[in-house]
Amino acid sequence: MLFYTTDRNEHGLPHDPFKAIVSPRPIGWISTRAKDGSVNLAPYSFFNAISDSPKLVMFSSAGMKDSASIALETGEFVANLATGDLARQLNRTSAQAPRGISEFALAGLTEAPCRLVAAPRVAESPAALECRVTQSFHPKGVDGAPSPYVMVIGEVVAIHIDEAILTDGMIDMSLARPLSRLGYLDYAVTDAVFQMPRPRMPDASDV
Repeated sequence: MLFYTTDRNEHGLPHDPFKAIVSPRPIGWISTRAKDGSVNLAPYSFFNAISDSPKLVMFSSAGMKDSASIALETGEFVANLATGDLARQLNRTSAQAPRGISEFALAGLTEAPCRLVAAPRVAESPAALECRVTQSFHPKGVDGAPSPYVMVIGEVVAIHIDEAILTDGMIDMSLARPLSRLGYLDYAVTDAVFQMPRPRMPDASDV
């Protein structure tokens, strides 16, 4: 088995395998509206839910990019559900467009109004989370040095769901087909789903 320590990161492989191991990762498709009215839309693979009471999500930006800076300036953002059907459009929104240039327009996507925040959501996405920023910080390494990444945490204050992805009152992943990020340039679509009940007995003898 290959082993290496990350202080030197000498793995001998053509590419760093770290993000391929921590996968699949949900993609935070973050939309914001700056104070001047311009909009921004960008995908973040360092994204996840971190609490359901209150409902909190986070995205982590490699430096103070537009999504993070606008979210911190305005105190709000929207996390749109990335799906397999929208993969090509999502990829276009990762372009390093100058601030003030709408990635909605670059990708041929439609801005839809939100109810509680000024940022728009992606009309073509089947679900969106309206968020208000609660915290931001640079996470630290074991040596205490701050990472150049900026973590933005937001409380979900409103949720949009297209009824077309619901089956028996639950989100049907075979219909939503969420897109996830793997390692390198690889992505995956969730279209095969199975269920496993959690054990109720302390010795897990009931599963």
